[in-house]
Amino acid sequence: IFTISLILGTTITISSNHWIMAWAGLEINTLAILPLISKSHHPRAIEAATKYFLTQAAASTLVLFSSMNNAWYTGQWDITQLTHPTSCLVLTTAISMKLGLVPFHFWFPEVMQGTSLIVGLLLSTAMKFPPITLLYMTSPSLDPTLLTTLAILSVAVGGWMGLNQTQIRKIMAFSSISHLGWMAIVISYNPKLTLLNFYLYTMMTAAVFLTLNSIKALKLPTLLTSWTKSPALNTVLLLTLLSLAGLPPLTGFLPKWFIIQELTKQDMAPAATVISLLSLLSLFFYLRLAYCATITLPPHATNHVKQWRINKPVNLSIAILTTLSLTLLPMSPM
Repeated sequence: IFTISLILGTTITISSNHWIMAWAGLEINTLAILPLISKSHHPRAIEAATKYFLTQAAASTLVLFSSMNNAWYTGQWDITQLTHPTSCLVLTTAISMKLGLVPFHFWFPEVMQGTSLIVGLLLSTAMKFPPITLLYMTSPSLDPTLLTTLAILSVAVGGWMGLNQTQIRKIMAFSSISHLGWMAIVISYNPKLTLLNFYLYTMMTAAVFLTLNSIKALKLPTLLTSWTKSPALNTVLLLTLLSLAGLPPLTGFLPKWFIIQELTKQDMAPAATVISLLSLLSLFFYLRLAYCATITLPPHATNHVKQWRINKPVNLSIAILTTLSLTLLPMSPM
């Protein structure tokens, strides 16, 4: 029931023309993911669900407020006709809260840490899709300077705060925040690039989360001993993480390349330079994850039990997703 409600809420939001319908879809989404977050009856999970509920409720209220304000001044309930400046400002705030853009990012790592890996994957991909479509539809009327500021701050904070983490779900949350920065910076100039970036990000993140889920790794020390379990899977995880970091021969470089190109076309070379340099910060913690996954042998004085190799076949979805997240850049000219 909850999964169907998730799909239903997303579909309602992305196919609506009227603000109230979009809002209703967002609400259905929020209410459907809450039981999934708090499924494991752990106090941490309940806390995560409460935090998620409060921020999303506030963001939905702001969406409603901005659309009502716009309708009050212009008589328009159409999503694409959001023209009143105050409404645009409030909507940008609301969507930033929904997505977890800086400075409204504080809930996201906490909520990710409280849930399982699969729900974490849903939170960082599926739950970001409706707000991104709303941004896509309203992008011509939003303020580009504000979005650029939020984006650069997001990439910076996502990089800096991820450096010191040992919990994998938190690292993935900060990686999500910095990727959202890349999406937000280009939405005013070329919204299709934002969607492309989002799809590729979803694919690579799904590959990483499903791999981590199959080797049951939640924190870096567990990842240190996981290479004995399935060496091939860990090797591919190394490459997928580097793709997520955006290194050139892999898929993750494709959206970054397009976005930098678009920004230089818009005479925003300084912003492109800053955002590229800040993404080096997140490259550091991807490298650390990759290093822990494959290269390090744990020291002999370790108190970790070495895991037995299990000859179970790798999930087909992991195989497809990792292949795509490694090879789409060479195939992109086609």
